[in-house]
Amino acid sequence: MIHRSRQAPARHAAVRTRSTAAMTTATLDFTVTIATTDTELREVSVLRAQAYGHHLPALAHSLAEPDAADLLPGTQVLLCRSKRSGQVIGTARLQRNHPQPLAIEASVVLPDALAALPRAEITRLAIAAGADALVRPMLVKACYLAAVASQIRLLVIGARSPALVRIYRGLGFADLSEGARPVPLAHAGNLPHQVLAFDVVSAERRWHGARHALYGFMVETWHPDLQLLTAPAAAMAALPWREAA
Repeated sequence: MIHRSRQAPARHAAVRTRSTAAMTTATLDFTVTIATTDTELREVSVLRAQAYGHHLPALAHSLAEPDAADLLPGTQVLLCRSKRSGQVIGTARLQRNHPQPLAIEASVVLPDALAALPRAEITRLAIAAGADALVRPMLVKACYLAAVASQIRLLVIGARSPALVRIYRGLGFADLSEGARPVPLAHAGNLPHQVLAFDVVSAERRWHGARHALYGFMVETWHPDLQLLTAPAAAMAALPWREAA
């Protein structure tokens, strides 16, 4: 469920070059934040185990606990929490190619042009049964905004079913290469996945030029329930140069 207002927030006036109209404000029935505590990571892990357990039963037990990738510098674990129940109803992990290659690169060779770009992979995307239909698009919006803020050029994701492929294409992803077929992914139980990529830098102008429905949702709507700012200490600790200091 979504609640909209056409009045620009007093302290968040939108600066727009294409229109003088107010930026839409939309409140949600859930919040979207970055997991910063062990408790939050464990809540996320329980949801992962529930969501992936039916098609990855061998991994269900291990998915129920945070893994090493959750704690890597440059990794952000997103969580959606229901305002009504307080339960975690959605999650995704955004992991950039530093300090190590993307997990998907152990199974897929990226085209040279893409392999040269700063990039991140969306993994462990899980949504609770019966959750708000906006959870998935809000997780993708959160990944997009986090990528922009981190100067990531390319987002990569694997989709295991034709239905998910259609959903991600509708959200702006495209096949990694023309005619690409599903490939088994080692970090996803060796199940075949269609690998899709998203050009972060060109997304805004492509949406605008095509009059895509996503433009309003991704660019022209302020969601106050989406908060990706982390505490300064946590943000500083994730910087690559901190390791050498």
